[in-house]
Amino acid sequence: MAEWLKRGATSEARADSDRKVRDTVEAILADISARGDAAVRELSVKFDGWDRDSYRLTAAEIQDCIDQLPAQALKDIEFAQVQVRNFARIQRESMQDVEVETLPGVVLGHRHIPVNAAGCYVPGGKYPLLASAHMSVITAKVAGVPRVVTCAPPFQGRPAPAIVAAQAMAGADEIWCLGGIQAVGAMALGTASMAAVDMLVGPGNAFVAEAKRQLFGRVGIDLFAGPTETLVIADEIGADGELCATDLLGQAEHGPDSPAILLTTSRALAEDTMREVERLLGILPTAEIARRAWDSFGEVIVAEDDAEMVRIADDIASEHVQVMTRDPDYFLQHMTNYGALFLGARTNVSYGDKVIGTNHTLPTKKSARFTGGLWVGKFLKTCTYQRVLTDSASTMIGEYCSRLCALEGFAGHGEQANIRVRRHGGRNIPYAGVAGPLLAAE
Repeated sequence: MAEWLKRGATSEARADSDRKVRDTVEAILADISARGDAAVRELSVKFDGWDRDSYRLTAAEIQDCIDQLPAQALKDIEFAQVQVRNFARIQRESMQDVEVETLPGVVLGHRHIPVNAAGCYVPGGKYPLLASAHMSVITAKVAGVPRVVTCAPPFQGRPAPAIVAAQAMAGADEIWCLGGIQAVGAMALGTASMAAVDMLVGPGNAFVAEAKRQLFGRVGIDLFAGPTETLVIADEIGADGELCATDLLGQAEHGPDSPAILLTTSRALAEDTMREVERLLGILPTAEIARRAWDSFGEVIVAEDDAEMVRIADDIASEHVQVMTRDPDYFLQHMTNYGALFLGARTNVSYGDKVIGTNHTLPTKKSARFTGGLWVGKFLKTCTYQRVLTDSASTMIGEYCSRLCALEGFAGHGEQANIRVRRHGGRNIPYAGVAGPLLAAE
């Protein structure tokens, strides 16, 4: 049976925190819905200390941000974007429109149709997370979305040059310097200055994630992407304490509410990792945030064997799962609930976050039980169609449909079938509401 050497916050404490976030977001979204741009401006001033005539950046401002970056930074952004675009294109090419004659004279098909407008949120309050621009804008554009809007908060009192450059290089059609609930609410609800979008994507803090949850239904969303989560699965063959501690704290620095969990079959490795965590927290520049996350949400679990680690990992359903064991493929073959797997000590979550090409917008808060991460398919609606080519096919399908409608008591539905049987099959069938549909097969 597994043993917890360290536990995070209780479910009751997390529920109380979630409740406070939910109430705050609900009130703010109602205000944006009622007052539009005025509410957005007040919120931007209140939360970001940021005000200007228009929050949408001009072409000259965008170019100025690009010009501020050194040549190597632009090359590095370009390299990352090439990787993301390449994998997104491979994913898109795997999704084919289909049309097939399933019965003589009956043709069925589907088309993958992109949404008309997508809003991409790029976090940037604590750190200028330019990688989120690659992951959302490029993926939307590869999917064929005609209008892509981006919002990112100001960084140190101005638009973050790296984020703006990444948004522009990725192909964003509108770039806004606006953050938090006010950005997500403006994109989804629309204001006098910003036309509403059809879909919201991108990671964010607890408030942004809750805003997306409450707006779902009014617009589509990619998934529930809240505070970053990481799970390190390791044994004494695949990793050591320094490596495990580095990978845990490397994600804990995202924010004070970011869970970081070690799951191992080795008590020695678990204890060594906890010692290394304390050592690294003494030298890590982002230790203040990472410490709060580790103290409140860090966990260390010792399991009996790999099979138990799989069961525990699937229950946790973590956003990121770093596997450093003697046989990483065992977890690829057996795990079912995760946002993304990072297999072996040569790779790590940071590669996926920044540059390797897979998408870093991934499910959190156990939503990996029912969804994967952001990809081109999230921007596409798979829409079906049907075509009946012959009178005989319409008659044959119509007779089945008529009898099935009778079983359900849907006379109007039945008559939709009956009228076609009369016209295309020459059958003298009374109106369904008077004499009933076809009750017996011929």
